[in-house]
Amino acid sequence: MSERIRAELERAARTLGAPDMPFVLERPREAGHGDLATNLAMLIAKSRRTNPRIVAQELVAALAFPDGIISRVDIAGPGFINLWLAGDQLASALAAIIAEGDGYGRSSFGAGTRVNVEFVSANPTGPLHVGHGRGAALGDGIAALLEWTGHTVTREFYINDAGTQIDRLVESLWARMQQRRGIDAQIPEGGYHGEYLVEAAARAPEGSGAFDVAAPVLRQFILAFQREEQDELLRDFGVRFDAHSSEQALYDDGRVQATLDELAAKRLSYEKDGALWLRSEAHGDDKDRVLRKSDGSLTYLVPDIAYHRDKHERGFDRVIDVWGADHHGYIPRMRAALRALGYPEDFFEVALVQLVKVMKGGEEVRMSKRAGDFVTLRELLDWVGTDAARYFFLMRKGETPFTFDVDLARKQTDENPVFYVQMAHARMSGIFRVAGIEAAAAGNEASLDALPAPEDAELLKELTRFPEVVAGAARAREPHRVTGYLEELSRVTHGWYHHCRVLGEPPATERARLVLARAARQVLRNGLSLLGLSAPDRM
Repeated sequence: MSERIRAELERAARTLGAPDMPFVLERPREAGHGDLATNLAMLIAKSRRTNPRIVAQELVAALAFPDGIISRVDIAGPGFINLWLAGDQLASALAAIIAEGDGYGRSSFGAGTRVNVEFVSANPTGPLHVGHGRGAALGDGIAALLEWTGHTVTREFYINDAGTQIDRLVESLWARMQQRRGIDAQIPEGGYHGEYLVEAAARAPEGSGAFDVAAPVLRQFILAFQREEQDELLRDFGVRFDAHSSEQALYDDGRVQATLDELAAKRLSYEKDGALWLRSEAHGDDKDRVLRKSDGSLTYLVPDIAYHRDKHERGFDRVIDVWGADHHGYIPRMRAALRALGYPEDFFEVALVQLVKVMKGGEEVRMSKRAGDFVTLRELLDWVGTDAARYFFLMRKGETPFTFDVDLARKQTDENPVFYVQMAHARMSGIFRVAGIEAAAAGNEASLDALPAPEDAELLKELTRFPEVVAGAARAREPHRVTGYLEELSRVTHGWYHHCRVLGEPPATERARLVLARAARQVLRNGLSLLGLSAPDRM
């Protein structure tokens, strides 16, 4: 239903000469302001630099909702358009939730668009930390939202297996191996000191006493050791990848050199002061950037351009990279490089992830016993479990700083948001357990006349918002919109559970409320599933 309402608002906007407006369609904060509200008129007015109430009047006059979806339309405040749903449509929406089941909330507006979502992509130099966990949850959440809205999605992990940091890793492992033999060996400057390398050294190929630190077998071992551990942890975190790309392979396969050749052929690079430069300033960057330094070594920008060039050649329409917030300044130079190569303006997107602070026992946790200088994702999962970790990482916008409260995440009370949402699902399941029937036995349809309480209508209206929330979250690349919705839906569901008796009511009301409980259970389950969380029937 919300899709049809949005489609009609988009059509009316086009008649006013304002296509592709990123408007919001949401539930108003006050019930007296209708069932749905939109800021579309204000966006159009801003683009025209005119009075939004006048635009709202023009927009309302252009609206022609089909099938009696809307019973009333008002203009409020500076130009909000408030909409009231027709009663027949609410009954139809209830039936649609049941009929669509696990597919309720899905849409097809992204059909035909191939998207690559690249996330985590941690250097294989140590355990994954809580920051990686936040990036993993965000990337997986964005990918799921895109899948739910019809996009063809590839989840990708980029392995940073080239460069000096890998040399330092191998040298650090070699030092630990020497120490196991009783030899006084020091971790090199800029090396890695975590206990995980002690574990790796115990499993490393021993070789001879003159084992060369540069031996390929040692390099291959430590990269495989670290990747195996990362893969296992991410699987435990509920994250899967469809593809892995290697930085080293970009060099080995000639794609780095091919990128330099293309930049030169298109006159996008030039020599100056013994270095090779990219003409990035002409394409939106604040200055030109070095590609090859005067000592002959390449900057990180070159393999990064080659990697995104490879994604473009693989046929993706969009690439979304999840980066740490410290890479914010890197975005303009990458965008300039891809713009220079002639790629579409909307080809490249970045979702930023801020750092995570972990609080436990009222104090900040700063150190890991295993990693030495940060809290690992494995430790966090051991403390709170996968569901709580994923939910907490997703309930705030990725680009905002976040404090992970371990004690809160472990509470089994309404204070804990993931417990609160899962308990709402369990309560709806419990209704059918007490009734001694499967949820499917409740039927598919209900008469609104048999739902007399205002809490009945409030719950039903909240359920109808789910598809629009999913679509809006997908367009904005913001999974936290779904957690916010689930918490609001849970608030309404818990309120309905306490105020509206289901079993033992007159037969028509009992049947109707069983259908409503079934619908609420379904939407809660779908929302949790979208986020990669379980929906327990008992808690």
